Amino acid sequence: MSDVATELRGSAGLITLNRPKALNALSLDMIRDLTAALLAWRDDARVERVAIRGMGREGPFGAFCAGGDIRFFHQAALAGDPRLEDFFTEEYTLNHLVHGYPKPYVVFMDGIVMGGGMGISAHGGDTSLRIATERTKMAMPETNIGLFPDVGGGWFLARCPGRLGEYLALTGHLIGGPDAQAAGLADGVLPSAELPALWDSLGDHDGFEQLRERLQRPPAPAGDLADHRAQIDRFFALPTVAGIVAALEADGSAWAAQTAALLRQRSPLMLHVTLEHVRRARHMTLADDLRMERGLVRNCFRLRPGAAGETVEGIRALAVDKDHAPRWNPARIEDVEPAAVAAFFESPWPRHAHPLRGLA
Repeated sequence: MSDVATELRGSAGLITLNRPKALNALSLDMIRDLTAALLAWRDDARVERVAIRGMGREGPFGAFCAGGDIRFFHQAALAGDPRLEDFFTEEYTLNHLVHGYPKPYVVFMDGIVMGGGMGISAHGGDTSLRIATERTKMAMPETNIGLFPDVGGGWFLARCPGRLGEYLALTGHLIGGPDAQAAGLADGVLPSAELPALWDSLGDHDGFEQLRERLQRPPAPAGDLADHRAQIDRFFALPTVAGIVAALEADGSAWAAQTAALLRQRSPLMLHVTLEHVRRARHMTLADDLRMERGLVRNCFRLRPGAAGETVEGIRALAVDKDHAPRWNPARIEDVEPAAVAAFFESPWPRHAHPLRGLA
């Protein structure tokens, strides 16, 4: 069976990510299959709405998508595999397709929703429905592997209330369904036990309308982010990463100390790149942010080729050798030079030759 299963049921096109042993991490083939299905259904009058879910290890639901296939990134970067370039160009094109999709796009964000999983869930248009559950575990944890929150992460995180975007981008903090709704990254929280019946109802127009009405009810009770919202907005509005960490370490509260310690574990260089990325994206369209991100991710693998790069080293430590001891360069947040950060934002291509120049 394919890693992306599709079916027509009534007036709905249904997609199941079917790579449960890898928590549905996206491969290049999966990105191509998703793109093909969405393009075909976009122009198919029989299809009035599209829904997407993930297959868990015990059956449908329980996991949505853990992101991109980082083991592939590591192998491809070391081998000089050109499919690495194709992966990001096609993934970001898919993210943009989801954002502008002209039909309702329903996402069942049950279980893990990280990285590339956010790219195919967070971008739905005005008619999208993003459903979280009590099992949702959402994060953009890229700074932990020497990367930055891509897949349009700069754009959607920058649009979270207050400074939640900077906080989630820099720390990679894991949030549940209520916090996802409070951050504007989910449209509602429903019990996971109800998902099979809701999925089955989507082939019928009335079933879809009833689901939409349920998600218009009052939001779920506030999650953990609400307890620290004032601190998040105060600290993560500061102009620099070094300033944020210094203020956290001087604060004296347990939450501030824990947050500072978490930031000290991330790639210092990519923390600086990420903060600049989110703040630039706040004033961009999604298409322009994705073009910026496409240059950023190429620079992640090309400014320091092979094993010398932060991303390859971060993936090695987390997923290859699993020693959880990345050798970041530089090792301290205070030692990152502005010129090193600026180099990431120099596009490798002129605008007329950019691989995402066609995004509207």
